[in-house]
Amino acid sequence: MDAQRYATPFDGFKYGDVGIQDSHHSFFDSRIARFKGIKESEISRAMTSRYFEDLNVNAEVDVVIVGAGSAGLSCAYELSKHPDVKVAIIEQGVAPGGGAWLGGQLFSAMCIRKPAHKLLDELSIPYDDEGNFVVVKHAALMTSTLLSKVLAAPNIKLFNATAAEDLIVKDIPAKGGRHVAGAVTNWTLVSLNHDTQMCMDPNTILSKVMVSSTGHDGPMGASGVKRLAKLGMIEKAPGMGALDMNTAEDAVVDRTREIVPGMVICGMEVAELDGCPRMGPTFGAMFISGLKAAHCALASLRRQREEAGEVQAETPEQKTLQATH
Repeated sequence: MDAQRYATPFDGFKYGDVGIQDSHHSFFDSRIARFKGIKESEISRAMTSRYFEDLNVNAEVDVVIVGAGSAGLSCAYELSKHPDVKVAIIEQGVAPGGGAWLGGQLFSAMCIRKPAHKLLDELSIPYDDEGNFVVVKHAALMTSTLLSKVLAAPNIKLFNATAAEDLIVKDIPAKGGRHVAGAVTNWTLVSLNHDTQMCMDPNTILSKVMVSSTGHDGPMGASGVKRLAKLGMIEKAPGMGALDMNTAEDAVVDRTREIVPGMVICGMEVAELDGCPRMGPTFGAMFISGLKAAHCALASLRRQREEAGEVQAETPEQKTLQATH
């Protein structure tokens, strides 16, 4: 029995045909539509000139986000709504998104507890409503949509395959002592091979605020709070607690904050610092924590500008009004 055949746009098309009216057909015939000529050096210059211009422009930023998982990306998305705020994202992986490309145990669907589904509505991402939570058919749909919004923003630059090896810390008594002032960076492949070479010094990105969203503990996880603990700027982080979905998500969002001057933490790094339970394969707190971190960063920027006399300090009434919106 012959297999069922479906009509295609190319029925009747022969490769040797010339002068076919259908532009879709001619597009695939190199004798009709050829690729434009190019020199290999043009491609090299196009890539390198833009990359090093990005490094130059982003050597000093308002906010540097370390870690482009679900919390870091949602933070960047919220900051994209403030075009006057220059943002750089540092992501150690080639592919941003952290663990948000899949649900739990390598399953496809992503579960998000309400009210975090409002972010899905804002991004026009469809989902199945299960009452107290919603389900996106594939986690990659959420992550790719969020990532595309972030990358399209003119005030945000992503440096992937780049690791944050250390913090920049300034000690200025007039500003209350030590504060985080940026990230020490290197290409991830270099960071992973320091023990095989003699010396491979890093680069830096100076910032007014760092948002540390490096996830839970691991080879490069929770790196922000672990470094702060080694520097004596915070108590030693106890690590995240055992899984309890109902407790975990509220705790992570509630404790998303600026922990030392110049550094905001969000996502699972909060659980590592405060011992909050882990929530497992439900992503609502990651997204809401990232959104909240963006507003913590904006508040820190404003405070720094007030201290520098660049803007007038807000009254308690104004702060209360902002907190209610």
